Amino acid sequence: MRIDKANAPSTMAGFLRRRSSMPMWMDLTWRVLLLFGLISLVLLLHWIGRDGLKDNLDNQISFIDVLYFTTVTVTTVGYGDIVPITPEARLFEALFVTPIRLFVWLIFLGTAYNLFLRNIFYRWRMARIQADLHNHIIVTGFGTSGQEAVHELLARGTDPREIVVIDGSEKALELAEAHGCNILCGDSTRDKTLKDVAIHRARSMIVSAGRDDTSILITLTARHLAPRLPISIVVRNEDNEVPARQAGATTVINPVSFAGLLLAGSTTGEHIADYMADLAASGGRVKLIERAVLPQEIGQPLSAIRTGLGVRVYRGNRPIGFWEEDSKQLQTGDVIIEIAEGDGHGNTLPPV
Repeated sequence: MRIDKANAPSTMAGFLRRRSSMPMWMDLTWRVLLLFGLISLVLLLHWIGRDGLKDNLDNQISFIDVLYFTTVTVTTVGYGDIVPITPEARLFEALFVTPIRLFVWLIFLGTAYNLFLRNIFYRWRMARIQADLHNHIIVTGFGTSGQEAVHELLARGTDPREIVVIDGSEKALELAEAHGCNILCGDSTRDKTLKDVAIHRARSMIVSAGRDDTSILITLTARHLAPRLPISIVVRNEDNEVPARQAGATTVINPVSFAGLLLAGSTTGEHIADYMADLAASGGRVKLIERAVLPQEIGQPLSAIRTGLGVRVYRGNRPIGFWEEDSKQLQTGDVIIEIAEGDGHGNTLPPV
C-alpha cells in the first residue's frame, strides 16, 4: 500500500509523485523548440541534397516539395510520391532521418505521457491506494518531531504501509518514503489533502507542522472532517496549548515543557529522567501501555491486573489514579494505563 513514490507528487497538486524541477510550461516549450529544430535541420539537408529526390508527379523539386517531403518523412515513412533515388539520398534517409523520426515520436509520446497519460495513471493508482487505506496513522509534517514519531512507530512494530506522511517538502518526503511509508506532498490545512489520505478511515493523526498556528489550523480542518479521530498535536508555545485543545486536539504535547520536566526531575534524583525516557521509548526495559479493560478484569481492582503495573484508569474522560477509591473496581469501558516489562527491543514480555 503506497501513496506513490508514495514519491512526492507531480506538478499537479494532490498527485502522489515527485514534483518536477522544471515547470510544465517550460518543459512543453523546450520539447516544441526541439521538434522545430530537428525538422528545420532535416529540411535544410533535404534542400541541399534535393537533386537526390524525385517527384513522381511532375519531376520538379521545389521548396514546397522539400518541405512536404521533410514533414512526411519525419513523422511517417512517406507516401511514395516523392522518393530518394540516389544512393547518397537513400543512405541519408536510412542513417539520419530514420533515427530523427524515432526521436520525434519519442518526444510526442513523452509529451502525451506528461500531459495526459501520467495524469490518468496517477489517478488510477491513487484510487487503488486510497481504497486500501484503512485504520492508518496520518503524520502531518515530517520535521524533527514528525520523523521521531515515525521512527518510534516503526520501532513499536507499526507496518510502514499503515503510515501516511504529508509534507510540503520533497526532501522530507524522500526520507519518509525510504522507510516504506505512504507519502503525499500537499497542504494539510486543505480539506482535499486530508480527504485524499482517507482521514475518515484513519485510526489516529499526528500533527507537527513546525508552526503552532499551522498545526492548530490543521487540527481544526481534521476535526471537522473526522469528529472522532484521535489527534495528537505538537505545540512549542505554552500559550497555544489551550487553543490547540479548543481546535479539537485529543492530546497536546509541548516538547519544551516535557524537556523541562525531565530536567527538573533530574535535579531531585539522577535516575528519574532516565526512567521517564525508558518509559517513553519503544526499546526500553519498561513500556507504558494503554489498553481496554479485559472481560476477566471487570470488577477487580486495578492493582490485581496481571499484564503489568496499573497506574491509572480512564473512565470516560476522567482520569483515576491507582490510589483512588474508584480504581478498586474496574468497569466495562475502562481504559487502563499500565507499566509493562519490555525486552529492550520494542517488544512487551508476557506476564509471568
